[in-house]
Amino acid sequence: MKKKLIKQVTAAFESAFGTEPQHIFLSPGRINVIGEHVDYNDGFVLPAAINKYICFAVSESGSSKCTIIAKDLGETYTFDINDELNPTDIMWANYILGVIHQLKGRSNALRGVNIVFSSTIPMGAGLSSSAALECGIGYMFSHMFDLGLTKEEIALIGQKSEHTFVGVNCGIMDQFASVFGKKKSVIKLDCNSLEYEYHKADFKDYSLLLLDSNVKHTHLTSGYNTRRQEVEAGLALLKEAYPGIKTFRDCNEQQVIAQREQLGEINFKRCLFVVQEIHRVLDAVDALKASDFAKLGQLMFATHDGLSKGYEVSCEEIDFLVDAVRDNDNVLGSRMMGGGFGGCSINLVKKGSEDALIERVSGEYKAKFGITLKPYKIKISKGTTLYKK
Repeated sequence: MKKKLIKQVTAAFESAFGTEPQHIFLSPGRINVIGEHVDYNDGFVLPAAINKYICFAVSESGSSKCTIIAKDLGETYTFDINDELNPTDIMWANYILGVIHQLKGRSNALRGVNIVFSSTIPMGAGLSSSAALECGIGYMFSHMFDLGLTKEEIALIGQKSEHTFVGVNCGIMDQFASVFGKKKSVIKLDCNSLEYEYHKADFKDYSLLLLDSNVKHTHLTSGYNTRRQEVEAGLALLKEAYPGIKTFRDCNEQQVIAQREQLGEINFKRCLFVVQEIHRVLDAVDALKASDFAKLGQLMFATHDGLSKGYEVSCEEIDFLVDAVRDNDNVLGSRMMGGGFGGCSINLVKKGSEDALIERVSGEYKAKFGITLKPYKIKISKGTTLYKK
């Protein structure tokens, strides 16, 4: 799959620009085993890069002109590297422009480039194709123009691009996982300090299976930003009640429950979920260390129930996919993954049972919603990298 993608992008570059690309870069999507919606709440997350990529073929243009071809969309965007960069109506271009805008603020060494990119990361599935795009561009420019950016700087630049040019006030997890990914390892990331550690992700007799609902409800961005406002308001009230609290990780469930009336029902539910989810991540790390996959699965189901009922970012289709495998002996855990309101469920499934599970759930899902399910068997991979000089 990876080699096929590289071959197709290289051919498209040669067709567009009449020459071989100077470089090939790969930037992966990501999963998050557990720890949803806590990356912007100073919590811990447990993401990993996966073997689905954006592939970039790139060469210097020989001028200040930049030509970027989104092969999958059949669209081209051009600009001059010396011009002042501002957000555009072409959404995919904003992820790129936001990164380059920041790089221009750091260095005068940037020159024009020709880029063709294509992706095997499904759009709208909650696998962070946007972060892969941002981090791929940051990594590429750093390498080509000797900017000397660290992996952490590339991740933070990607995050800021999304804040400023796209208008999504995202946390750091997606970009961090895309850049720092390591084969067969998950990353326990402290979203407060950005300290991280790798944990071996050998699921032994089990594998990770993604079931893409193939829906993306339109209130994802507004719903996401609203949740941020709700938890920020809730945390401010908790800080007033308990002066020792600085972040949600300083809270416990009892403190949140005691302030239920003051918080109001909506903010109470949001804050309780965040506090519980932060602790679930720590429990999941312990379960991984002990190879206690049954425990890990239980934590995944608990996370989904919290996302659905407490944080209210799931939807009928994703709830259906989780409930469809909840009592299956071959499935240890399942939950909604990503921002919510559609996208994928992530499932911890007994090896060898995937195809039968996919067939059954796909049929039930089609009968219920009239939508074709998309399954993705995934492996944990390394992060953004130069493939070929």
